[in-house]
Amino acid sequence: MPQPTVVDAHHHFWDLSVRDQEWITGPEMVRLRRDFGVADLEPEARAAGVTATVLVQTISVPEETPEFLALAHGSDLVAGVVGWTDLTDPAVADRLAELTDLPGGDKLVGIRHQIQGEPDPEWILRPEVRRGLTAVAAAGLAYDLVVLPHQLPAAARAADLLPGLTFVLDHLGKPPVAAGETEPWAHHVTRLAERANTVCKLSGLVTEAAWDTWTTDGLRPYADTVLDAFGPGRLMFGSDWPVCTLAASYARVREAAGELTASLTEDERAEVFGGTATRVYGLTHA
Repeated sequence: MPQPTVVDAHHHFWDLSVRDQEWITGPEMVRLRRDFGVADLEPEARAAGVTATVLVQTISVPEETPEFLALAHGSDLVAGVVGWTDLTDPAVADRLAELTDLPGGDKLVGIRHQIQGEPDPEWILRPEVRRGLTAVAAAGLAYDLVVLPHQLPAAARAADLLPGLTFVLDHLGKPPVAAGETEPWAHHVTRLAERANTVCKLSGLVTEAAWDTWTTDGLRPYADTVLDAFGPGRLMFGSDWPVCTLAASYARVREAAGELTASLTEDERAEVFGGTATRVYGLTHA
């Protein structure tokens, strides 16, 4: 009997000899200041039972996505790429078409921008951004949301305005886990989940917590909130490797996700650990 597909829907690669990752600064981040690629991830993922992954952008430069598509093209593990393009470019539809025509372009499944770094909490609602998002939807791609809690209301409004686009919330919207607080994050994320065209990644929790002292029980209120709000059919596991290694190994992140979903049925867990990502991202290579 074939083994079920297990998808890690969120991880990163980078090569510091190609370009710097300017966000990796300070002594606490030193373990990330090296190259991370397929050869590093594959043994960790396979050991954790992961059979397919989604590679997600890290830097908002046009060169990175073609590089990621080329990596995916040569990998049996990487089934999808969430890339970057300038949504405010009037020719964004042409840029997306160019990406899909590249080697590995059939593995382009989504687009992302670091909205968390935008000072305008309603950046996603700007007319030029909405025009770009319309092009993303027309290309049959999803849009990953990397936002902070105060930016969630604008994301919900964007989901209303663009019902034909699937919005994928990364890292639960970055709740204040280390502070042990749930509001107003829980209210905002629950409102976002009311939109049928939104899904959520069970990812990034260990690095929002206190890195050296987090526990699964400490993560549970946040996981339970999105499980209740989105349901297993709109929730997908992501490791956020190698960023997660600041707080936990790949194996421990996978284990914690299993513990946080232990109350689900076998079919529901199959959605979180593969079905949702495969369906939402259209992972034909998974």
